[in-house]
Amino acid sequence: MALFDIKEGEDFYFNEQGYKVFTEKFHLKRGHCCKSGCKHCPYGYDKKTDTFIKTNKKDK
Repeated sequence: MALFDIKEGEDFYFNEQGYKVFTEKFHLKRGHCCKSGCKHCPYGYDKKTDTFIKTNKKDK
């Protein structure tokens, strides 16, 4: 059973290859970084260096 519902187009979308891609909104809803190098990571994680890069994005 899921902790919260996710909605296509809001929390994720399918890319050209058919993979599910989670949005920044989903990651913020989840509340933590999974360190998987996600395309829309709002936490600034860089998988290549295993570090967090500071961003100047305003809180949403």
